[in-house]
Amino acid sequence: MSVTVNDLNADNIVEFLASIFERRGAEEYLGEPVTMGEHMLQGATIAEQNNQPDEIIVGALLHDIGHFTSEFGTFTMDDTEDRHHEDAGAEVLEQFFPSVVTDCCRYHVAAKRYLCATKPSYFDRLSEASIHSLNLQGGPMSAEEVAEFEKNPNLKEIIAVRYLDEAGKIADMETPDFRHFAPRVQRLVDAHMRGQS
Repeated sequence: MSVTVNDLNADNIVEFLASIFERRGAEEYLGEPVTMGEHMLQGATIAEQNNQPDEIIVGALLHDIGHFTSEFGTFTMDDTEDRHHEDAGAEVLEQFFPSVVTDCCRYHVAAKRYLCATKPSYFDRLSEASIHSLNLQGGPMSAEEVAEFEKNPNLKEIIAVRYLDEAGKIADMETPDFRHFAPRVQRLVDAHMRGQS
């Protein structure tokens, strides 16, 4: 698909996202036993298997899309600065998706910092790559940051997607492809755009 980020609209956003998974999903998710595409598809599949609402399933499916849309490129284990993929992804999604989906993308990094601050055992779930990126992203939140983060009306969904983020790192897990989830994605886009008009 030759559509660029600047050409996106409600009719082609889902196809654009599908093309990202098809073209770039096999890229290495550095430090993890899965590719970038497998990671996001696993989170969405686990959410679907647990009968989560569409917002959680799609939030998990798209939370790391900024690794592909960021002008700063994808994360590597040699990085010494954060690449802010969460902001890059949210900027693409916010025009077309409800705030809960966009927030699951924009704040999944903050959710890791939040959980490390409020549930010390959460740190033990983190992979080596997640610990490396945590250090670049500011480490566990301060008490002030925790209090501010807890004001987000989508906190519950953001945290749910964060747990799916950690879960979606299973070598050789079978998942459907993006096309399986595309109707859910389109439903959320359509509902959001109707609400905007």
